[in-house]
Amino acid sequence: MFAAIAGRYDLNNRLHSFGRDQAWRRAAVRMARLRGEEEVLDVACGTGDLSRAFAAGGARRVVGLDFTPEMLAIARRGPLNGARGPAVISYLDGDATALPFGDRSFDVVSIAFGIRNLSEPARALSEFRRVLRPGGRVIVLEFSRPTFAPIAWASDVYTNHIMPRTATLISGDRSGAYHYLPRSVSTFLSREKMAQALREAGFSGIEWKALTFGICVCYRGEMPV
Repeated sequence: MFAAIAGRYDLNNRLHSFGRDQAWRRAAVRMARLRGEEEVLDVACGTGDLSRAFAAGGARRVVGLDFTPEMLAIARRGPLNGARGPAVISYLDGDATALPFGDRSFDVVSIAFGIRNLSEPARALSEFRRVLRPGGRVIVLEFSRPTFAPIAWASDVYTNHIMPRTATLISGDRSGAYHYLPRSVSTFLSREKMAQALREAGFSGIEWKALTFGICVCYRGEMPV
């Protein structure tokens, strides 16, 4: 499904978020509170937007991991790859629930708009904890339903009725991806349950920040020192 929409994925993201998707990723980088030259694993990195944001935010090394080769092919053509930017960025094909890294390999693990698409989110969170160093942080950026009723109503109309049609038209998609994605948001964990899932995975200091009227939320958890 994601292979089918890879070619117009970034365009659809920019258009249908009215350009806010990049601001959400920058907010996620700020919530990670990078400390000097740290190493970041960006899971479900897609075309590499968040990976590049971490590089621009001061990370020493960023690894973007995704299950879809077509997305990674686009990421590798992007700016700030390899030694050409201020940080070293590499991309590889991999499974969020079975990360191909040793214990305590990274200072930050992030996932943007991807955890709701995993068949076993709890297993992925456990893997994130395993590869984090003491004092490391997990960052989860995910869509949410606004809590203010008028905005929630407008968001529902846009997300469930307008966006699927226009995004499908722009992408030329026949897989049904842009009809699946709104359903995946509506059936995903509430903010409280997402925070609880992070606690159950062993993270502490859980906090979250609602962005753009609560259309999406950035969660942060810490590894015990």
